Amino acid sequence: MMQLYKILFFNSMIMGTLIAISSMSWLGMWMGLEINLLSIIPLMNSSKDMFSSEASLKYFITQTMASLVLLLSVTLMMVTNEFITPLVNSTLVILLNSALLTKLGAAPFHFWFPEVMEGLNWINCMILLTWQKIAPMALLMNNKTQANFLVLIIIASLMVSTIMSLNQVSLRKIMAFSSINHIAWMISALMSSSSVWMVYLLVYIVITMNIAYLFNYGKLYFINQIPSIINQSKMMKLSFMANFMSLGGLPPFLGFLPKWFTINWMIINKYPLIALILIVTTLIMLFIYIRILMTSLILSYSEPKTITTQMNQIPSIMSNFITISSLMSCTLMFNLF
Repeated sequence: MMQLYKILFFNSMIMGTLIAISSMSWLGMWMGLEINLLSIIPLMNSSKDMFSSEASLKYFITQTMASLVLLLSVTLMMVTNEFITPLVNSTLVILLNSALLTKLGAAPFHFWFPEVMEGLNWINCMILLTWQKIAPMALLMNNKTQANFLVLIIIASLMVSTIMSLNQVSLRKIMAFSSINHIAWMISALMSSSSVWMVYLLVYIVITMNIAYLFNYGKLYFINQIPSIINQSKMMKLSFMANFMSLGGLPPFLGFLPKWFTINWMIINKYPLIALILIVTTLIMLFIYIRILMTSLILSYSEPKTITTQMNQIPSIMSNFITISSLMSCTLMFNLF
């Protein structure tokens, strides 16, 4: 019975996102976001864990507030359509974008994101980091007229994610601030080219799902727990290294490809300063990812000499293949361009 209602709400969550991104009116998009919100709350909530109940309540309150602001701005746009002035129009567009960015978790509207992540298990964290990004981003793509406002959001997200990640020991909060950093990259890709944004989002979802699977497999929630799991086998160590280097955008791993596309298109569209800030802050995030791996790289643990590939390690091997096989795709791209 427990699994049955989870399947029902999971399908409803997917349906809400599809309604939001395929709707032709803002009211239809708002309705899709609401269906998505009301479907993910039962998936987050657990009667056995008070932290998940607290996280789901925080998520519900924040998302409801953003939905109300979204509905208010859309209604005002519809009512004042005949008498609207450019100043009022730009204000309402900024209000609408602020609601979408709050749902997305971009800085400075990020206050709820790390706190909600801290109370969830890795499966729910994976949904929050991947699937829940699709609908607000797609709606933001329909409404990207205020370029100066989006530039401020990009810079704020980069600053917040890099500074707040430096002192963290919780892996869930590190992944939350990493997501805020990638949101800045995705908004930059959105301003430049919609197709580049789709490539970036797809690659980010693949890498994040791999990392969330590894953390869930080892029941890891803090940095000091990593060496006990990562040093069990060389395959596990390779999995962590490849996926974190890819998340940081280190060439020639898979995560470098969309970042390279984004920088290329931003320079073409005359945004060289933002591209420079993106590159510098990514180097700081790369330092944070290496700090996660450092204890397992420099400390020696006893490992079994025989190679044992269990069934539960098969997804890990597949995720490594996806991440490292991008060596070939990156080489082909370099030859094409």
